Amino acid sequence: MSSKPVPTALTVHNKSRVLDVEFNDGQSFSIPFELMRVYSPSAEVMGHGPGQEVLQVGKREVGIAGIEPVGNYAVQPTFSDGHNTGIFTWEYLYKLGSQKDVLWTTYMDRLHASGFEGDSGRETGVSLTGPSTTHQHGGGGCGSGGCKH
Repeated sequence: MSSKPVPTALTVHNKSRVLDVEFNDGQSFSIPFELMRVYSPSAEVMGHGPGQEVLQVGKREVGIAGIEPVGNYAVQPTFSDGHNTGIFTWEYLYKLGSQKDVLWTTYMDRLHASGFEGDSGRETGVSLTGPSTTHQHGGGGCGSGGCKH
């Protein structure tokens, strides 16, 4: 693609929990909120460099409480779990939509590698380090002291 993709329409569907995005090249995608949340381009999720990604769990039911434009190049959603630091550029939304199946498979593989069976890591309330959860796992990225952003 020689020019950068630009959305011609964005529609938030809270009931089905998908963001429909139509682009100026004729492509259109339905991106699940959960996929957006677990691949949020924020430091909280992506870390501060390669290999510092933090696996997001328990996001099956996540919604979008609001979405704000960022200049003419991105949107910043506020998810129902309070996460609001990811800025989704048009190019990043295009990537999420066009690579949805591969990204989803990668996410499920990461959940399984962390010890979650089936899609149990997607269940609301599940955490990697939470007390008295079915799954006890070591967290990644920022360590037990939490992130300093």
